[in-house]
Amino acid sequence: MPSDYSLSELLERLYENQEALEAAIMELTLLVEEQGAPEVGGNIRGALETMRENAGYIKQGLGRLKKRDIG
Repeated sequence: MPSDYSLSELLERLYENQEALEAAIMELTLLVEEQGAPEVGGNIRGALETMRENAGYIKQGLGRLKKRDIG
């Protein structure tokens, strides 16, 4: 395991964690909705939408950092 990680590598890992959490939360949302709590599911879906919107910005920023690291 390398001792020094670049900022872009660190942020890439955080982004991957965010995607994994989003997928896990969606699975739980489906379960909650199946159990008869559609209002809770709707609230969770709203939060997940915010995560998806932010993921786009994060991915763009990562692309810029990687170009800078390479360039």
